[in-house]
Amino acid sequence: MLKILNIVGARPNFMKIAPIVRELRRREDEFRPLIVHTGQHYDEAMSDSFFRDLGIPAPDYHLEVGSASHAVQTARIMTAFEPVVLEEKPDWVLVVGDVNSTIACALVCAKLGVRVAHVEAGLRSRDRAMPEEINRILTDAISDLLLTTSQDADENLAQEGVAAEKIKFVGNVMIDSLFYNLERSKASKARENLELTGRDYAVLTLHRPSNVDDEAVFGGLLEALEAISERLPIVFPVHPRTRANIEKFGFGERVANSGIRLIEPLGYLDFMNLYSGARLVLTDSGGLQEETTALAIPCLTLRENTERPITIEMGTNQLVGTNPDKIKQAAFGILDNPPVRQAKIPPLWDGRAAERIAAALLAAGG
Repeated sequence: MLKILNIVGARPNFMKIAPIVRELRRREDEFRPLIVHTGQHYDEAMSDSFFRDLGIPAPDYHLEVGSASHAVQTARIMTAFEPVVLEEKPDWVLVVGDVNSTIACALVCAKLGVRVAHVEAGLRSRDRAMPEEINRILTDAISDLLLTTSQDADENLAQEGVAAEKIKFVGNVMIDSLFYNLERSKASKARENLELTGRDYAVLTLHRPSNVDDEAVFGGLLEALEAISERLPIVFPVHPRTRANIEKFGFGERVANSGIRLIEPLGYLDFMNLYSGARLVLTDSGGLQEETTALAIPCLTLRENTERPITIEMGTNQLVGTNPDKIKQAAFGILDNPPVRQAKIPPLWDGRAAERIAAALLAAGG
């Protein structure tokens, strides 16, 4: 039986770890999965909501590291996680995504000689100004099993000199969570509570520091969003960081006088209920590019690059950057000529990635 420590640190991790833990628990004769929550991002109400929505068992360990600078937070996670590894002596530590918890826990294991499996390995934006890109590159360099979501990720790893036997193309666990919970999300009253009918609205997420911490960039994005909201109401579950900067930069009145509707962050099922019914999604998130691709919802990514190019090549995602004119042109093009909602789902985005991850771990052995 393989003992697996599954690491979660921030909300995007929850959706990735849920199907994996569910599959490992189902195979109880082969795996003993434990959950370690670093507490990198921790809001009790939201964290509990996501665990409940996703059916994730309560963490076996909660490190409670809290927010801090990248260096301080990474160091805190390492210091708190090392005793857990020494006590549990796992066969594998499984890390997901690209947050500070991912690299911190992987680095502890590399120093202790404990094997690491990285889910979502090989994604590259080619932009080292993004902290997540540094985390991705370093985690892949010290992982023993690299579990990829798409074939371009395999190619990235091969170009970086990773041995072929370490790379396993397993598909996308975010889509496992999406397909598993899509029907359940229909019971949510999120749209009803917001008095949204039909598909005549857009959904926005915006939280990256490069977008919301720079007044000029944020102001340009707001200019585009104001224009789009004259054609289509925009529902905006606003991140605390973004809300604080709206006030800091004096954008509150502009938002209030537009068709942009600020709401509090939503739980997983409520948010799925909201965006799955939208006519258009605008985002600087990574996971939402994938989910909208799987659901064939037009998506505009408000970034200059993406580590998920397959969502552009095969899906409904467009990379529009932060130029207001380019954003408006793309949005109005979608509104004026609605695309046919035809799914172009990438290979192995079939809801069974967790099964393939479990098989890869078992094949790699103890």
